[in-house]
Amino acid sequence: MSERIINVLSNANYESRKTTKKLIQKLKENNFTPVTKVHPNAELTITVGGDGAFIKAVNRSHFSETPIVGINTGHLGFFQEVDPNNVDQFIADYLDKNYHIEPTYLIGAEIFTKNRSFFLHAVNEIVLKAQNSKVIHMNIFINHTHLEKFSGDGMMVSTPSGSTGYNLSAGGSIVHPSIKALAMTPLAPISNQAYRSMTSTIVLPGEHIITLIPEKRYANSNLLLVDGQEFTYNQLKKINLRIADKHVNRLRIAEQNYWDIIKSKFL
Repeated sequence: MSERIINVLSNANYESRKTTKKLIQKLKENNFTPVTKVHPNAELTITVGGDGAFIKAVNRSHFSETPIVGINTGHLGFFQEVDPNNVDQFIADYLDKNYHIEPTYLIGAEIFTKNRSFFLHAVNEIVLKAQNSKVIHMNIFINHTHLEKFSGDGMMVSTPSGSTGYNLSAGGSIVHPSIKALAMTPLAPISNQAYRSMTSTIVLPGEHIITLIPEKRYANSNLLLVDGQEFTYNQLKKINLRIADKHVNRLRIAEQNYWDIIKSKFL
């Protein structure tokens, strides 16, 4: 019988560490081999913590298609659907194959500088801003067609799953996770006689390419937020964003109604 390896990735707070210890013991009792680092032959990844722990686990696994499920020891827990008190039931459901796999869309970004290009992925959102909280000016294109010259704090592009995070807090629209789309939301847009910037979210098909071209003055003073992680680029020219070809496979135990989740988490 082949070894059944499960990745168990936890954050460092007390509740998470206590839950992880219990989880590892229960997995061993059910003939699994739990490991606390990403193993290439794992059949499942379990992340313990809040939504931040889930996103870190996805990054640590390099956006692998290995199914991932979260045990919520954080606050909101939008991605983390298993209660720490229900570990036994979760393992029983997993053994009985009482679950389904839900593909989760990612953003793919290609960043162009004067001499190089880089590829990044995000679970929730990517934001282009200026450093030191300055106003940024950029030209925005959709499928190579100029949309506007934007002025404001920044421009956010989020996935459907990310639409309920930073995007929602910024006044953006919620996008149902079944829709292969991106939400482009302006952050503190300036719209007056001097500057004309859109002031509301645009939801567009995931296959469309969003291009952000900052003015030259921001070539070395840009700030790119990728799921909250900060990057800066020298001689930044432009950024192309679209729904990525790869995706993350979330393991879902319960057939929860999406709008019940929205109501319980946000209203």
